[in-house]
Amino acid sequence: MDFGLRWNDRDVDMDNPFREAAAAEHPRRNPRRGDASAERALPQGQHYNRNQRNSTGAPDRRGGSHPRRALSTPRPGELLPTREFGGRYQESNFIPNPRHTNKRQNAGRGNQSALDRVPGAQGNRPGPQQGKRDQHHERRQEPWRRNDLPEGGRGRQAEMQDNPRFKRRSHDEHMKDKEHYVRKLGYKTLENLLDKESSEIVITLACSSGMVDLLNQQLNIGFIQLICKVLCKACKSKTDRQSIQHLLGVVKDSQFLKVHLPHYVVQMSIDSVPSRRGQYPEYIERILFLLQELISIFPASSVQEVSMVILVLEPTVNNLRAAGVSIGEEIENNMEKIKNIIQHLQQRKREGTLKTDTLMMLDNKEMNPEDNYRTMTIYPTYNEVHLEERPFLRPNLITEKYANAEVYLDTHFRLLREDFVRPLREGILDLLHNYDVKGLRRKKFDDIRVYLNTRILVPLCSASGVGYKVQFDTQSLKSIRWENSKRLLYGSLVCLSKDNFETLLFATVSDRDPKKLKEGIVYLSFNARSRPLLAEVEPSDCFLMVETTAYFEAYRHVLEGLQEIQAEDVPFQKYIVNCDTDIQAPRYLNLHSCYDLEPLMKEKSKRSETTGNLFEFLQKKTKINVLDSASWPSKEELNLDESQMKAMEMALTKELAIIQGPPGTGKTYVGLKIVQALLHNEETWQAYSQKSPVLVVCYTNHALDQFLEGIYGFLHTGLVRVGGRSNSELLKRFTLKELRNARDFRKKLPQHLRGAYFEVTNQMRESEQKICTAARHLECTTQGVLHEQYLEKYIAGHWNSMQSGLIFDHMLIPGGRPSIILEWLGLGFMGVSEIPGTSPLNMENADGQEDEDEDEGEEEEEDEWIHIPEEAELIQAERAIDGNEMKMRNKKKEDADIAELANTLLAMNLNKKGNRGAQPVNDEGWVQPRAQKKKMKRKAKGELQKSGIMTAAEQKKITNIWLLPLKDRWRLYRLWLSMYQMDIRRRIIQDEQLYQAAADRLTELRLQEDLWVLKEAKVVGMTTTGAAKYRKVLQEVQPRIVVVEEAAEVLEAHLITTLSNACQHLILIGDHQQLRPSATVYDLARNFHLEVSLFERLVKVNVPFVRLDYQHRMRPEIAELLTPHIYEKLENHPSVMEYENIKGISTNLFFVEHNFPEEEIREGKSHQNQHEAAFVVALCHYLICQDYQPSQITILTTYTGQLFCLRKMMPSEKFVGVKVHVVDKYQGEENDIILLSLVRSNESGKVGFLQIANRVCVALSRAKKGLYCIGNMNILANVPLWSKIMNTLHAKGNIGRSLLLTCQNHPKTTTFVTNKEDFSKVPEGGCSLPCEYRLDCGHVCTRACHPYDVDHKKFNCLKPCQKVTCGAGHRCTKSCYEKCGKCQVKVDKIIPKCKHMQKVPCYMEPEKFACKEPCSKILYCGHKCTATCGDECAKCSKELSITLKCGHVQQVECWLKEAVRLGKCVPCRQKCNARLDCNHNCPGSCHLCNEGRFHESCKQPCRRLLICSHECLEPCTNQCPPCMRDCENLCKHSKCRRKCGDLCTPCVEPCEWACEHYRCQKLCSEPCNREPCNEPCKKLLECRHPCVGLCGEPCPNKCRVCHHAELTDIFFGTEDEPEARFVQLEDCKHFFEVTGFDQYMNLNNEDDSMVIKLNVCPRCQTPIRKSLRYGAMIKKSLGEIEKVKKLVQGDAEKKKQSVKNLVSLLYTQSIIAEQFPDMHDNLLSSLHSSAPPITMYNLTVIENKIAFLYRLAKLKRQENKLNFSMNGKFNTKLSECLKWINKQRGRFTEQELNDLQREIQRLTFLVDLYIRCNKASSKQLDHSTEQTVACVQKILEGTKKFTEEDEKFVEENMEKLKVALPDNGLGISENERVMLVKAMGLRQGHWYKCPNGHVYVITECGGAMEKTKCPDCDATIGGTNHALEGSNEVASEMDGAQYAVWSDTANNMLNYEEL
Repeated sequence: MDFGLRWNDRDVDMDNPFREAAAAEHPRRNPRRGDASAERALPQGQHYNRNQRNSTGAPDRRGGSHPRRALSTPRPGELLPTREFGGRYQESNFIPNPRHTNKRQNAGRGNQSALDRVPGAQGNRPGPQQGKRDQHHERRQEPWRRNDLPEGGRGRQAEMQDNPRFKRRSHDEHMKDKEHYVRKLGYKTLENLLDKESSEIVITLACSSGMVDLLNQQLNIGFIQLICKVLCKACKSKTDRQSIQHLLGVVKDSQFLKVHLPHYVVQMSIDSVPSRRGQYPEYIERILFLLQELISIFPASSVQEVSMVILVLEPTVNNLRAAGVSIGEEIENNMEKIKNIIQHLQQRKREGTLKTDTLMMLDNKEMNPEDNYRTMTIYPTYNEVHLEERPFLRPNLITEKYANAEVYLDTHFRLLREDFVRPLREGILDLLHNYDVKGLRRKKFDDIRVYLNTRILVPLCSASGVGYKVQFDTQSLKSIRWENSKRLLYGSLVCLSKDNFETLLFATVSDRDPKKLKEGIVYLSFNARSRPLLAEVEPSDCFLMVETTAYFEAYRHVLEGLQEIQAEDVPFQKYIVNCDTDIQAPRYLNLHSCYDLEPLMKEKSKRSETTGNLFEFLQKKTKINVLDSASWPSKEELNLDESQMKAMEMALTKELAIIQGPPGTGKTYVGLKIVQALLHNEETWQAYSQKSPVLVVCYTNHALDQFLEGIYGFLHTGLVRVGGRSNSELLKRFTLKELRNARDFRKKLPQHLRGAYFEVTNQMRESEQKICTAARHLECTTQGVLHEQYLEKYIAGHWNSMQSGLIFDHMLIPGGRPSIILEWLGLGFMGVSEIPGTSPLNMENADGQEDEDEDEGEEEEEDEWIHIPEEAELIQAERAIDGNEMKMRNKKKEDADIAELANTLLAMNLNKKGNRGAQPVNDEGWVQPRAQKKKMKRKAKGELQKSGIMTAAEQKKITNIWLLPLKDRWRLYRLWLSMYQMDIRRRIIQDEQLYQAAADRLTELRLQEDLWVLKEAKVVGMTTTGAAKYRKVLQEVQPRIVVVEEAAEVLEAHLITTLSNACQHLILIGDHQQLRPSATVYDLARNFHLEVSLFERLVKVNVPFVRLDYQHRMRPEIAELLTPHIYEKLENHPSVMEYENIKGISTNLFFVEHNFPEEEIREGKSHQNQHEAAFVVALCHYLICQDYQPSQITILTTYTGQLFCLRKMMPSEKFVGVKVHVVDKYQGEENDIILLSLVRSNESGKVGFLQIANRVCVALSRAKKGLYCIGNMNILANVPLWSKIMNTLHAKGNIGRSLLLTCQNHPKTTTFVTNKEDFSKVPEGGCSLPCEYRLDCGHVCTRACHPYDVDHKKFNCLKPCQKVTCGAGHRCTKSCYEKCGKCQVKVDKIIPKCKHMQKVPCYMEPEKFACKEPCSKILYCGHKCTATCGDECAKCSKELSITLKCGHVQQVECWLKEAVRLGKCVPCRQKCNARLDCNHNCPGSCHLCNEGRFHESCKQPCRRLLICSHECLEPCTNQCPPCMRDCENLCKHSKCRRKCGDLCTPCVEPCEWACEHYRCQKLCSEPCNREPCNEPCKKLLECRHPCVGLCGEPCPNKCRVCHHAELTDIFFGTEDEPEARFVQLEDCKHFFEVTGFDQYMNLNNEDDSMVIKLNVCPRCQTPIRKSLRYGAMIKKSLGEIEKVKKLVQGDAEKKKQSVKNLVSLLYTQSIIAEQFPDMHDNLLSSLHSSAPPITMYNLTVIENKIAFLYRLAKLKRQENKLNFSMNGKFNTKLSECLKWINKQRGRFTEQELNDLQREIQRLTFLVDLYIRCNKASSKQLDHSTEQTVACVQKILEGTKKFTEEDEKFVEENMEKLKVALPDNGLGISENERVMLVKAMGLRQGHWYKCPNGHVYVITECGGAMEKTKCPDCDATIGGTNHALEGSNEVASEMDGAQYAVWSDTANNMLNYEEL
């Protein structure tokens, strides 16, 4: 079969200048680069040996330099295995330090770097200069310090910057630290360490490089014993687990554990000295302790070494016992425990389940591990997520005591864990049961929030470790207000999965920016278990991310604390666990303890002094016996009321004091008095051995600030504030962060901490530089389209294809060459090979999808409305602890670095205006419209955010990337981009691990630093969240006195973990009748009493407490709402009786009733009520008009949704200063006037939070002077509490539908207001009467009555100003209150420059005014200027007709006429309309078709019906190529995903055509071997009528009863028969009577003359592809179609042979490689490409190209025979041909072949003509010959089409010129030359020529024997001694000789070969 036209000797290729330029810039490949697959880490746990160093960990950083590698090649050992930990330390991540693991490689070095030294007590210390040399030497030897991160191709590297987080330290500080570094650890050094604390020991050893040397050198027995002793003591530190893990990691990989320790154990058994044997049990205990620590932290990698030690230890113990040594039972038990663990681990290892080091808990005690809460993982497990099992839970006991402390801790651990796990578990289960991507966007989950298409983008560094920038899809989240949303708050837990939660990645939100969240960007920090899995995550991987709302960090710290607390360490068990009501005095008090209360009596003393009773006062004792109540001062002396006095006495005399403070009773005041008394009498309770501070704990930051500010009143030093953000400027200098950052803080630290900090931060800095560099590259890839030169490595086989697709056509790109990838992706501006069915001018929409217009609406100005603290903002403030959020580098600097790098990497930068390659300008200055540019950017941004990428298998099948639809091009680009990103990620995996390990150690070091700060403090203040985080530090600080404010709001578990076993005095202050602790799960809060605080529980079990009874806040009528409805007794202090009445309102308390419905807010489960919001805002404005300050007014609401509603109604210019809060966030606050919106109003009567008495209490108790509430009282009346409150209101007349306002200026004028419109009656806050006040300007006040600004000092008169402003008598045109300024009245003035009369402002000089008259100037072209008189003259835009070079006349702007005259090209827009060979008109223009020489391809659609039943999409073609549509073949099992023209893979599943009568036994793809079943179907349709179909067939959706007329419509004639049965086609849903349709199908099937194709529906002609009944026929047709496809694609062997022949042809015609090397390589690459399938069409195109290129190569070889001018013209023509040949195409059309043939023929004639003319340049031609040459040259050099007539004319005249212009250059004809040579009768090699080309002959032997002069030019000819003159040469053109007859070569007979 002939697949296309083939031309012999007529093929060409293009020498692509762009490809050459790109190749020139490509970096040299490193020949030393090895196979990346060989450069991987060794298996975990591999033994260390001296011959194979660096067996694990990072590559040695002091060895030889590594060769530079491509970006994708990892360094040796780069993929460091990450270990996991669980249980207590499950979040810790141990990574061996490369300095330790690789130290042996440098053991022979004499000098070590100062960076490797660690501070210690003693040791050899190098001098400062030596330290410098060492450091300098090390830095020179560290190739890894440089920025070695190429971008995968070419491009410069970005500069790395240090993280500003690590402050620069002075030289002196560095040197001082270095002096204390231990170069080597000796016996004395270790011995001295034993005297130190465990923490100091472990920190010193962990950062000592000498430890590695020590453990790997030969050790004597004494040294081994000392090492064991030191290590055991080090491992007992409770606050340095990361350092312990780091240290034991060194031990695990050392010779000490593998060799020395086993040898030492063996020597024990053979030691015969009794004194030493008696000490061995103690040593064995230490060894067992050390082994327990190792096996618990490294169960996978240490099990072999530990088992070996145990193996030799067991016989040693037996031998010692036999020798009479006493072996304790504890040794036996510990050894047995370790043996059991080893056995268990070895079993897991054999099963393959022990792969990572997950920490194990060894203290199982009596309970099984699964039942022991101490061993439970804190994170949700796989079984919890997938199995619907309810965990074992016990309720919090609120009326009885606990069985014991262990049960108590277990109860609270399980409840607290379930509180955050259950929402996640139930949410994921709900999600899995309803999994559907479309449904997920719409479905609302109660327990979780779902984020689709989540991708992990970029790693980021912070002080807490490595975080990640993550992007999620915001399509379904556009309605969310991220500022107020509780979504993705700091510390929230998220779970990511890409496999339906088979694999779980857990992370917490590390930073939150609402602006970034709108773009779908959030920053996450993954937990230690998830970090190893990140190494396997591809950049293109899409995750489903779910979020639980719980603040996980607080849960985590508390849960870990509960697991760590031992039962015996629970403080106050007597009361907390056993509920004993007999409270004892604190242990530090005795019967003689005295307190000095004088500071509490200062105010009293001042009063006494003023009254003259000073002497009497001084006589009184200020020191009292604190336990003797009779000796206490009176309550008046202490300035307390009676209940406050009781509270004070209880707090100072009982070890557990509970003080309940109802609203306004002064509980904070009492608390401060208590703390003041304790601090003043510090010597009574403070221990002499160890000082400890008073710990103050508050639930919120605000309460903590208030309390600490109160303490500052009597304590100005020794304060430390720990916790979240503080808004107090006073306390700023006392925050832990500020104290830690003090200038001299680090100098005061112990040396071991300073040295460790130095070493760890150095490690972090080194790793961070590499991570940040890689992160910038990754960030750039998300900001635009990467330039193809950086993707060349990944484009690989398609590189040549991409390069060949671009057509340069008079297009200039500012600032550089164009990017081909932009053109390919439809974002460029140059012509590209056409995509079928797509216009090249509209590539951005080639996939048929129009982008929506960009939302140009401006966002609302933030400053327009008042600032309301958003709930999310408030929650974040409580969660953040000492700035532990993800802190980036300097944002501006980081953005600048990324922007600079983006300019290098990106071809299109979406974040930059005026992108490279995005603003094309052609010769005429045309630019792309801005709208189109925006559209392209939107398109690119949308495509970059998509997740779908092409698979590698799909990529391999592509032969021509320019033929891909645009959608697939983007998928392919995303594949390349993903490979580029993954290479970068692989390079920095190890750096991330090193950074995280160092960051974890730094966190511990900072806790140690904090410990030093806290131990020096007198008062430490913390939030409950801060206390949870710092629980380990608190255990070390051991505060004896703990004061808890807001104790009733704190979960009991939070409070218990705050207390240490050293606590002797606990004071709880709060009110359980206000807000309670908040639990996430309502069921746990209510049914398991999780929301009951320790404070409330102790009150409920009758533990004694004091309630404060006198309120100092509310006026009595407001207080009556609380008593007795909420509080049984609450007295009013006399001060509240003196409040003035609220101005402008008839009552100080009022509840406004209404029935306007609420609105539900979809996001956040909140509500809003527009009517209430409008009313309270109007009332607020009215009160401001009464001259109240905005700060005196607070608006409260019960729902966060109402906050935003209020904000939108409160412009900042009117309401700035007004506080707006949700009730829950306002506890502890108060204000003069409270406006309360209750929100709830619905027909169902739901009141939500309003039925909770605690919240009602807070809401009604915040006002001091005035309370105004609005709500639907009808639904509230159903709540008992509200019913009682309403009864009180009705009794006092303080409730109704309207509020009565009174005018201050006119007291008798009153106004009732029911809604916001009613306030219009009092527009200025007074009444509707006019003000009528006479102003200073003489005008009358125009406003209505207003009670504010009585003297009108702030009033602006808006009437017209009457002042005269100029000498002309003009009056001011402004308002009365404005300054007049210059006169703006416009008057007639003459402009001096042009003499025109213009309207000019009175004040302005006419010289400065720009005249607006039309310009009267005549331009140089003779046309009139179109600008105005005052402006510069513009280019002439008048349209003119000009004649272009092609001869066409075209309309252009006048200014272009001059440009044309100067030679600028203006593309001709004249339609070509030439008749093509296919008889269609050419679609191109004169310019595009090269004036008819190379026509554009025909665009007429083919429309033939292909064998697959699709229409051919190719434009006009004789032979249709394979169909490129998606294949529509499908079956019950699957659908073919290939292109329609490709061979389908047969389905090998069993055929599913079966019924109760028959069953097919064949495979799905084989013709069925069963008969169709004609039995009626017995099923019932949805309408409950019988089915009209057949047995085993899909039931038709039509019913004989319901659709009778439609069903009986006659088609075959049998449809109306009563028993007619029907079959419905699945492809088009048409139905037919089965007997008629059977005949129709059989008729078509039996007709062998029919064309091979699928049967079609007789109604709509849709191909029938899917039908069980006719499956055999369909499968037969599909089989025949597959045979035709195979034939079209060509037999594999035949194609293989064709490829082989073409490759051979290319090598045979080597001239192509010589002249066009790039074209030659491209052709070879196409033939050798492994990407199947290559079709016969492709081979035909390649064959034609070879033929054309061969002809052109032969022509190009002769260009050296042309002169300069000829050469230029020849290469211009040659380039045109090459460009046309190299145009990307799937076939050569007949038109293209003809056009190319004619142009190559023209070029052949032209070269022949040029050669002849050039050789005859010195010859005088006759006139006739000159005229012939001129005629032929004009045709051949012309730009018009080379027609048949032209060819005939040229051919005839060239025959004539062959005689006149011989191509031999001899000036004689060929016949004359032959005759002359024959006449001389000489052999070859006798003819020579002078330097000027004149020929002469030497006879006889042919060797030159004498010199003479050329008769024609007088040049020297001849030679001497048979040697030719150097300037002469052989005249090969005479006889074809290549060498002189007298020469060595001639003597070798080479001259006698045939010509």
